[in-house]
Amino acid sequence: MSDLKNKRVITACLCGSWPTRADNPAVPYTPAEIAEDAYECWQAGAAIVHVHAREADGSPSIRYELYEDIVNRIRAYKDCDVCINITSSGRECGPDEERIDPIVKLKPELCSYDAGTLNWQHRTIFENHPRFLEKLGLAIQEVNVKPEIEVFDAGMVYNTVYYMKKGILKAPCHYQIVLGAAGGMTNTVENLVYLKSILPEGSTWAACGIGAGHMPIMLATIAMGGHLRVGLEDNVYYHKGVLAESSAQLVARAKRLLEEAGLEAATPDEARQILGLTRKVF
Repeated sequence: MSDLKNKRVITACLCGSWPTRADNPAVPYTPAEIAEDAYECWQAGAAIVHVHAREADGSPSIRYELYEDIVNRIRAYKDCDVCINITSSGRECGPDEERIDPIVKLKPELCSYDAGTLNWQHRTIFENHPRFLEKLGLAIQEVNVKPEIEVFDAGMVYNTVYYMKKGILKAPCHYQIVLGAAGGMTNTVENLVYLKSILPEGSTWAACGIGAGHMPIMLATIAMGGHLRVGLEDNVYYHKGVLAESSAQLVARAKRLLEEAGLEAATPDEARQILGLTRKVF
């Protein structure tokens, strides 16, 4: 791993479930648009793409057919070896099996594992019932998919410690700290430092800030040795009042900032080594 010490993994979160074209016309909806954005993000320096699906009207979806189409289109780019991360939270709630099926059947390198329930944006419940988290943890172990554990507050870290003791999760884990989502911890550097301090020893981690916290959290994460997540799911602006052209534009900026700090963006294969992923060959 010594030759990887200056490498940082960039994850591109392409569209998520919430931003719409009313927020930014560049938000992709169709499988073809999402796959094209994934390819462009890989070209710009992303090692991982985080995939959500949308219906034709832009509403979030957990339909297996849409995920299958997106993943097949990404894998059809023969020169593209990007790691794929499928969400387990295509909607704030839904039948357990429908949330798990795309991951088990398509076998990406990673999937999101949101380690607790949240009062999302003060308007709804983003439900991750203990029953669901146990099912998901065991199901992905069977198909050798690594969880990207998304943490919105400190209690979620301690949930994962419990699940590791129960065998639902296997150490070392990879954590994605998400700050600034209404209902979770705010996007301050102090909160980032605290959450990083309570991660289990030996874990890998990345962080992102939603909206206005995007740049401060990214810069602090670089300084603290973490990996990065950027993209239109989290932030539709490039500068204050200036919409981002694409997720790839945000990836390119993250790569430049790493280089200014004397670091390098990891390739997909380097990301697999850093995070302990199994490359999927089809």
